[in-house]
Amino acid sequence: MDVLIFDMDGVLVDVSKSYRKTIQQTIQIYLKTCMGFQRQAGDWVTDGEISLFKSAGGFNNDWDLTSGLLLYLLSVSGIPPLPKQKRFSSIEENLYYLKTKTSKFRQKKIIRLRRRDRRMFLEKVKRSGGGLRGIHRVLGTSWDGWVYRSGDLNKNNLIKRIFQEIYLGEKFSSHYDLPRLFYKEKGLYRQEKMLVPKKILSTLRKKIQMGIASGRPRFEAELALKRFRLFPYFKSMVTLNECEEEETRLFRLTGKKTRRSKPHPYSILRAVQEIGIPRPICGYVGDVVDDMIAAQRAKKDLNLHAIAFLHGPNNKKTVRELMIQAGADVVIQDPRELFCFVFKQNY
Repeated sequence: MDVLIFDMDGVLVDVSKSYRKTIQQTIQIYLKTCMGFQRQAGDWVTDGEISLFKSAGGFNNDWDLTSGLLLYLLSVSGIPPLPKQKRFSSIEENLYYLKTKTSKFRQKKIIRLRRRDRRMFLEKVKRSGGGLRGIHRVLGTSWDGWVYRSGDLNKNNLIKRIFQEIYLGEKFSSHYDLPRLFYKEKGLYRQEKMLVPKKILSTLRKKIQMGIASGRPRFEAELALKRFRLFPYFKSMVTLNECEEEETRLFRLTGKKTRRSKPHPYSILRAVQEIGIPRPICGYVGDVVDDMIAAQRAKKDLNLHAIAFLHGPNNKKTVRELMIQAGADVVIQDPRELFCFVFKQNY
């Protein structure tokens, strides 16, 4: 093997207490602060539900995942549909509108009993292509008017505004030049830990070239690399920013909107290309279904091994089966297994 490309979240970095908790807290703030629902015991959405939605595919972007979870929760909440959104001149105007619109439902708790159908719902979403597109094909646009997830952070995009405040914390204002409105604590990025020990990365670096293909924004990917001092280990890194730049370039050329984030293979192909080895034998390590689909699609242009890395307490038998169905060539549960796999390919 000549080149090994890593996904970042759930592979290089444990995000169970950062991005996952950010999703949960964003949903809580949106439902409680923005819509006025009563707080209930326990999490508004569970780790298991986040994993289930991820397994449906198409949710490589955590802002999309948060929006999808909210659309689902609202669809079973008992509140009436609201298909159309309004445009606002400020976040404050947006909040006032939502609170006024939900005033008659203030005493109503989010209904949990009807969430038993979530597996059936997600099967339909998966068959419909996954992601927000799949959710819209199943639910229609009936609840879109409740979930403000696009546009500027200081006007309409409540989902991203809340999410970024929670994840970045004290770094939010300097990065976006906006005040924090919803979350005043330290950023949850501080809760992240490395999953692959530096000792293993150091040994791998002596044998192969390594890169990163991540769905993170570049600022957040670089934040993790700086915190863990990982820059010297990787020769290339492709992030959400590069995928969006490619989408913009293609739109200008063709007039058609396309997606270049995973499960599209663009980030993997570009990360390998930037390393610059002619006709390399490659590996790609990911932890979700979209990673394996992207790796399989990359095989049209690369000699590549799709490596699924399972970490955490989830039902590994079920996830393993999903990964293999999505195209994993090998499934590992420990970073040492990764080293052994690469070593076998080279000898």
